[in-house]
Amino acid sequence: MLVPAAMIQVKNKIAKQKSKLKNLSTRLFNSKSLVLSQTTPYEVIAEYKQTRIRYYASPDRQYKEPLVFVAPLAISMAIYDLYPYRSLVKHFQNSGFDVYLVEWGQYNYKDRFLNFMSFIDDAIPHCIAKIRQHSNSDEISLHGWSMAGVFVMLYCALHKPNYVKNLIVLGSPVDSHASGRTGKLFQKVNQLIAKNKALQNKIYSETLPKSLLHTPGVLNSFGFKIIDPIGWIQSQKQLLLNLDNTQALYEHATMGRFLNRMIDYPGGINQDMIFNVWLQNPLKNGIIQLQDKNIELKNIECSVLVGAGRSDQIVSIEAVKPLIELTNSPDVTFTLIPGGHLGLMSSRASANEFWPFMTTWLKHRSSKI
Repeated sequence: MLVPAAMIQVKNKIAKQKSKLKNLSTRLFNSKSLVLSQTTPYEVIAEYKQTRIRYYASPDRQYKEPLVFVAPLAISMAIYDLYPYRSLVKHFQNSGFDVYLVEWGQYNYKDRFLNFMSFIDDAIPHCIAKIRQHSNSDEISLHGWSMAGVFVMLYCALHKPNYVKNLIVLGSPVDSHASGRTGKLFQKVNQLIAKNKALQNKIYSETLPKSLLHTPGVLNSFGFKIIDPIGWIQSQKQLLLNLDNTQALYEHATMGRFLNRMIDYPGGINQDMIFNVWLQNPLKNGIIQLQDKNIELKNIECSVLVGAGRSDQIVSIEAVKPLIELTNSPDVTFTLIPGGHLGLMSSRASANEFWPFMTTWLKHRSSKI
């Protein structure tokens, strides 16, 4: 016969197993109820085509220049406001900055002709003009991660805007061929293409139908996971091992929803990103040709913060770092960030280590009100 203490132990064990099964069921069949992202209030101050500009007002504004986040394509805006207790926009709001977020909306097949110039020579200039007007600030600070880092550096290089006071570029390929195994693969493919002039002209002359290059959101979600399969498997393993951990459950569901709800990459964007940036690797030399324009990174003269994820499997440290030698800025800072391509933006380690560093860097280069 079991003694009372043993009976209590058994009951607790059974209750714990039931709780785990309930949590697993909720995660599998009602994950939406667990999602924590995008709870910080904001105002939409302008729209342009599919693009919207979000405004997150600081409760205690201390700096004149607002911080403008330009988002990459394909992702949802959840990455900027992932958890109520770990939100990038909220962090900068509470640090005394008004925050703006340029979100691109839901692209689909009809948008397949959009390319880099659609963003760096049209949408971004239009949005920044609206932000400067709304903020009553002539100058701004600009932040771009991943593809958006390429957008903001090319925007600054093309337009030479004297009103961009500070530029933050994180996890963006500059020497793409230096990006680990992925970079080596692109380098070898580019060398093979170069051996066949007809093929080279076909691929690099932008004559390939954009319909063949357009990728739907579901394919982007799959591709993001297979680039780092070990990371994805580890995430599922940690969920199963921590089904009794409520916070881990909510965070897994929140990140899962983010990864599973990616948006289309327009064909023209894939043309520019894959065939130009990754295959031909022109940014290594500080210049890229888009349509009839030669865009040179040496035109960037504002303060620049360049960051790379310590364990980034998509854009390596070696691929990011060359930017520090290619601008004409007298004030360039390079730093390593905890995490991989996604983690450098969202991980607990990044929030604890890098966010304070980035905030201090920005405060020292911003004007006190």
